[in-house]
Amino acid sequence: MFVTLTNARTGQARQAKIGFSWTTFFFGFFPALFRSDWKWALIIAVLQIATGAFTFGISTGIISIIFAFIYNKLYINDLIANGYEPASSADADVMRMKGFVVR
Repeated sequence: MFVTLTNARTGQARQAKIGFSWTTFFFGFFPALFRSDWKWALIIAVLQIATGAFTFGISTGIISIIFAFIYNKLYINDLIANGYEPASSADADVMRMKGFVVR
Protein backbone atom coordinates (compact mmCIF):
# COMPACT_ATOMS: atom_id res chain seq x y z
CA MET A 1 0.00 0.00 0.00
CA PHE A 2 1.45 3.33 -1.06
CA VAL A 3 0.71 6.86 0.14
CA THR A 4 1.68 10.18 -1.36
CA LEU A 5 3.10 12.89 0.88
CA THR A 6 3.62 16.51 -0.20
CA ASN A 7 5.62 19.32 1.29
CA ALA A 8 3.78 22.65 1.14
CA ARG A 9 7.00 24.69 1.56
CA THR A 10 8.98 23.07 -1.25
CA GLY A 11 6.20 21.69 -3.42
CA GLN A 12 7.86 18.27 -3.51
CA ALA A 13 5.85 15.08 -3.45
CA ARG A 14 7.10 11.69 -2.27
CA GLN A 15 5.42 8.36 -2.64
CA ALA A 16 6.09 5.94 0.22
CA LYS A 17 5.14 2.35 0.83
CA ILE A 18 3.58 1.37 4.12
CA GLY A 19 4.58 -1.99 5.54
CA PHE A 20 7.37 -4.49 4.92
CA SER A 21 10.23 -3.22 2.74
CA TRP A 22 11.22 -5.95 0.32
CA THR A 23 13.82 -3.69 -1.24
CA THR A 24 15.56 -3.17 2.11
CA PHE A 25 15.32 -6.92 2.74
CA PHE A 26 17.15 -7.73 -0.52
CA PHE A 27 19.38 -4.68 -0.99
CA GLY A 28 20.19 -3.40 2.52
CA PHE A 29 21.00 0.30 2.65
CA PHE A 30 20.61 0.98 -1.10
CA PRO A 31 16.86 1.81 -1.03
CA ALA A 32 17.49 4.51 1.59
CA LEU A 33 20.37 5.80 -0.52
CA PHE A 34 18.22 5.98 -3.66
CA ARG A 35 15.46 7.79 -1.73
CA SER A 36 18.02 10.41 -0.60
CA ASP A 37 17.43 9.32 2.98
CA TRP A 38 21.05 9.92 3.93
CA LYS A 39 20.62 9.43 7.67
CA TRP A 40 19.16 5.92 7.48
CA ALA A 41 21.35 4.91 4.56
CA LEU A 42 24.42 5.74 6.65
CA ILE A 43 23.08 4.06 9.80
CA ILE A 44 22.19 0.84 7.98
CA ALA A 45 25.46 0.79 6.02
CA VAL A 46 27.60 1.35 9.11
CA LEU A 47 25.75 -1.36 11.02
CA GLN A 48 26.07 -3.82 8.15
CA ILE A 49 29.76 -3.12 7.56
CA ALA A 50 30.77 -2.97 11.22
CA THR A 51 28.99 -6.16 12.23
CA GLY A 52 29.50 -8.02 8.96
CA ALA A 53 33.27 -7.80 9.29
CA PHE A 54 33.18 -9.85 12.49
CA THR A 55 30.53 -12.40 11.50
CA PHE A 56 31.62 -13.21 7.92
CA GLY A 57 28.58 -11.36 6.58
CA ILE A 58 25.93 -13.27 8.51
CA SER A 59 24.86 -10.25 10.53
CA THR A 60 24.47 -8.22 7.34
CA GLY A 61 21.49 -10.40 6.44
CA ILE A 62 20.10 -10.18 9.95
CA ILE A 63 20.28 -6.38 9.91
CA SER A 64 18.56 -6.33 6.51
CA ILE A 65 15.75 -8.48 7.91
CA ILE A 66 15.31 -6.21 10.93
CA PHE A 67 15.28 -3.01 8.89
CA ALA A 68 12.93 -4.56 6.31
CA PHE A 69 10.26 -4.57 9.02
CA ILE A 70 10.87 -1.02 10.28
CA TYR A 71 12.48 1.08 7.52
CA ASN A 72 9.34 2.25 5.71
CA LYS A 73 7.84 3.48 8.99
CA LEU A 74 11.09 5.30 9.85
CA TYR A 75 11.14 6.90 6.39
CA ILE A 76 7.54 8.12 6.59
CA ASN A 77 8.02 9.48 10.13
CA ASP A 78 11.10 11.41 8.93
CA LEU A 79 9.11 12.85 6.02
CA ILE A 80 6.35 13.95 8.41
CA ALA A 81 8.96 15.53 10.71
CA ASN A 82 10.33 17.45 7.71
CA GLY A 83 6.98 19.03 6.87
CA TYR A 84 5.41 16.49 4.54
CA GLU A 85 1.69 15.86 4.82
CA PRO A 86 -0.66 13.39 3.14
CA ALA A 87 -1.58 14.56 -0.34
CA SER A 88 -5.23 13.55 -0.02
CA SER A 89 -7.76 12.59 2.60
CA ALA A 90 -7.52 8.99 1.39
CA ASP A 91 -3.77 9.01 2.07
CA ALA A 92 -4.40 10.50 5.52
CA ASP A 93 -7.00 7.83 6.29
CA VAL A 94 -4.64 5.04 5.27
CA MET A 95 -1.87 6.50 7.39
CA ARG A 96 -4.15 6.83 10.43
CA MET A 97 -5.32 3.26 9.94
CA LYS A 98 -1.68 2.11 9.96
CA GLY A 99 -0.85 4.05 13.15
CA PHE A 100 0.76 7.23 11.83
CA VAL A 101 -0.05 10.56 13.48
CA VAL A 102 -1.17 13.01 10.80
CA ARG A 103 -2.91 16.35 10.96
